[in-house]
Amino acid sequence: MKSIVEVDNLSFRYDEQSEYAIKQIGFHVKQGEWLSIIGHNGSGKSTTVRLLDGLLLADSGRILIDGIPVEEGNLERIRQKIGIVFQNPDNQFVGATVEDDVAFGLENQGLSRPQMVERVDEALALVGMSEFKEKEPARLSGGQKQRVAIAGVIAMRPDIIILDEATSMLDPHGRLEVMKIIQKVRQEYGLTVISITHDLDEVSLSDRVLVMKKGQILLDTSPKGLFSQEIDLLAYGLDAPFSKKLQEELQKAGFLPEFGYVTEEELGDKLWQSLSIR
Repeated sequence: MKSIVEVDNLSFRYDEQSEYAIKQIGFHVKQGEWLSIIGHNGSGKSTTVRLLDGLLLADSGRILIDGIPVEEGNLERIRQKIGIVFQNPDNQFVGATVEDDVAFGLENQGLSRPQMVERVDEALALVGMSEFKEKEPARLSGGQKQRVAIAGVIAMRPDIIILDEATSMLDPHGRLEVMKIIQKVRQEYGLTVISITHDLDEVSLSDRVLVMKKGQILLDTSPKGLFSQEIDLLAYGLDAPFSKKLQEELQKAGFLPEFGYVTEEELGDKLWQSLSIR
């Protein structure tokens, strides 16, 4: 499968800083893949995704989005291919109602009224917010607001969706609901997902994970590879996912034999097998 994102020898420094925020990093993302980027605050995660979208322009190196270089003359084309969901959805709302807000970006694309209505209805149905289309966004819960923000991105039909700490302000139930929606949207449209996060339960859903520190990539591996290694996750400002903690407690209590990291679903299967034998 082809790479839809290619980053080569990328460096960037903010004007007011002497140190580089990003130092000669390189990676790729395949079409349809889910890549998580994790690390301490200040590790370069958010700077990296702003460079991908052209919100910042690199000092050196190269970024290709679906073969198009990220540079001044191509930014409009690049942004048609990428949709971003930020940490605080309130900062993205511009419409008086949920329906108006999701339709806002479509107006700029010059779609006909019937096309806009069809896309808005489809996007709201996909995130489970159809019944709220006439509501004011400000009156929604945090999780509902984030669903609407995702619907606004989906309606634009991008190739890539970037989640920039999009679940960090939600409670555990809200985070889980949003992640289920992202999985559903990804399967429905074959979207490529790039997730910036501190939540390793979210990371466990992805295909690959980059660990960043001080503007550089320390690890490029799978979630299973990350959690299986003897890595001090706390040293990177991270915590083990719930499934790993549960696995360790069950093994200490003698309910499970010792084995390497497994996903939440695999853990459930192993626990069921263990209890069936007893």
